[in-house]
Amino acid sequence: MSKDLCLDDLPLISRTPDAWGESALQEPLALLNDHAYLEKKAAANALELLNRWPEPVCPDAWTSTLAAVANDETAHLNSVVRLLARRGGRLERTHRNPYANALRNLVRKGQGSDELTDRLLISALIEARSCERFVILARRGRDHDRELARFYHRLGASELGHYHVFLVLAGHVLPQGEVEARWRDLLEAESTILDAQPPGPRMHSGFRGG
Repeated sequence: MSKDLCLDDLPLISRTPDAWGESALQEPLALLNDHAYLEKKAAANALELLNRWPEPVCPDAWTSTLAAVANDETAHLNSVVRLLARRGGRLERTHRNPYANALRNLVRKGQGSDELTDRLLISALIEARSCERFVILARRGRDHDRELARFYHRLGASELGHYHVFLVLAGHVLPQGEVEARWRDLLEAESTILDAQPPGPRMHSGFRGG
């Protein structure tokens, strides 16, 4: 994966500056701890979505696709935890992700296919933003932490693939025009939510430039 492929293909409204990556890489154990919980939640989310198809008969492609995503995320979790342990770190007992929580508060809960579409689109948004951040970490890590640079370079392509998968699945739940309109609204909301996050060594932290 070239360093610009992921960024060019992402529809994110706001862009993360490289300085975010330089700052995050200064606290690699905290960053990896946050990343581990991100992968854990992503795997659980894929498995939960697997059971949410609104029709009586769930298409085989739905279950197999989401099971594959859950398997990928679990493999990523294992890789992150191993890397964290090798560097002398360990998972914290508690973890908060106000960025993801704020996005999930936008879900139209209890509204059937609208709710499922929102969950899929928000999953796509989180994957897209994670992909962007992985690319930045890979790029800035070349000068600061070559092991992490290689690690995030490898994961970036997978996050890009997951982002596309969730968008495609959303198109199976509601008409494409409705999905695209909701996607535009959520992209705007994501940019605002990210901007409100405090800075720190977290995958979805905000950034305050000097």
